[in-house]
Amino acid sequence: MESKYLIGLDGGTQSTKVIIFDLEGHVVCQGKEQLKPMYMPRPGVAEHPDDDLWDSIVAASRTALDRFTEDPASIIGMGLCTIRCCRACLKADGSLASPVQNWMDLRLASPYPFDDPQVNYVTTTSGYITHRFTGEFRDTAANYEGMWPIDKDTWQWSDDQTVLETFNVPRRNLLDLVNPGSILGYVTDNASRQTGIPAGIPVVATANDKAVEALGAGLLPGSTGLVSLGTYIGGMVYGEHNIKDAQYFFTNMASIPNRYLYESGGIRQGMWTVSWFRDLFGRALVDMARAQGTSPEEVLNQEAWHVPAGSDGLMTVPEWLAPPDKPFKRGVMLGLHAGHTRAHMYRSMLEAIVLTMKNHMDAMCAELNLAIDRIIVSGGGSSGDLFMQIFADVFGVPAVRNVVNGAAGLGSAICAAVATNVYDTFDMAIEKMVRVENTFFPDEANTTLYNRMNQDVYQQITRATDDILEKAYPIFNNLS
Repeated sequence: MESKYLIGLDGGTQSTKVIIFDLEGHVVCQGKEQLKPMYMPRPGVAEHPDDDLWDSIVAASRTALDRFTEDPASIIGMGLCTIRCCRACLKADGSLASPVQNWMDLRLASPYPFDDPQVNYVTTTSGYITHRFTGEFRDTAANYEGMWPIDKDTWQWSDDQTVLETFNVPRRNLLDLVNPGSILGYVTDNASRQTGIPAGIPVVATANDKAVEALGAGLLPGSTGLVSLGTYIGGMVYGEHNIKDAQYFFTNMASIPNRYLYESGGIRQGMWTVSWFRDLFGRALVDMARAQGTSPEEVLNQEAWHVPAGSDGLMTVPEWLAPPDKPFKRGVMLGLHAGHTRAHMYRSMLEAIVLTMKNHMDAMCAELNLAIDRIIVSGGGSSGDLFMQIFADVFGVPAVRNVVNGAAGLGSAICAAVATNVYDTFDMAIEKMVRVENTFFPDEANTTLYNRMNQDVYQQITRATDDILEKAYPIFNNLS
């Protein structure tokens, strides 16, 4: 029987990946294109320059298709996943009226003001990219978080005129909505010429990128949690109901229609911070990695393996990007002494990420009356054994890494598999396409140390430092 293939598009904050899978979820080939640096001309503004989201898709697609040795006609569908919580303002013809506003842009905290007469549609990144691929003005219902008049019970736009007025978006300026796993349209000849992706194949709706990642990681009902390691690090558990007004989590529409994810607090610029630390060592670290035949990250991982749990008392608070409501927040390293090395600093940063996510997820699970007995870790950072072991030790439960740890791409392909009737249900597609690679079990002594460190010290740090940082903020930010 002739083999068939699916494309999973994974558009992130730092790069775009286009991955071709077989029907059992194996990666056949892929293309990856880094995004341009964010345009941040002043505080509160964060834009993707030019038409960078589409241009990166074009480049990544061409790389993937160039590496694909099978007949392109054997590709039967493409799932489309893009960055969430962004805003794209389109002209009547679907082209950009202005650069896409990234999720770090503070303007997204307010309704769109309609101060540009060119703007005919206000949508998300997925709505914009859908139009570029298909020419349709349609979007997934599951990628609207924030200042949008979405009804999370019906997965459609609110029909309450008061709600529409509150969000300042008339219905005529919104795209039509479909559910994840539904066909948005078909690749046009023009999009095919640009990307190399075969014309006529269906483009399939997914959800917001964290929900798509959860699908690709195999997160289903039960007592399993997921930590997604990205530029934004989030923690999730599966949900059946739209819980409103929760204190320690928010309800996120899932990649399975009419299902939900409960998402805890997270870490802004989470894995970016780790990359920032790596890059501080520049050429010397790159040369060392090359000499060892490995990556700079793995050099740091190998060094940090020899640092004991707790990093000899060095503790880090990963606040490298302050939240909008607390702009004074800053990253903190506490407890430095002359015996500390870059390995201690590196391990301390990894521990800080895991401890912070443990505290966020504990608060969420306490509110849900749920006890996690297993955690899936997804994203590029999960490829490091040290990081995975820290997750197991801090959470005190087995930590799982899947074969495909870039789960958003696989989640996109799963949506495409359901839409094209490769599999009848999402559960069946997950069973066939998601596989565990490694399970890391907690070290009891380390878990005991981390519990004591967390409860007696780590959870208290920001209570002591926030007041100082708030007083320092106007001094260093030219405020009266």
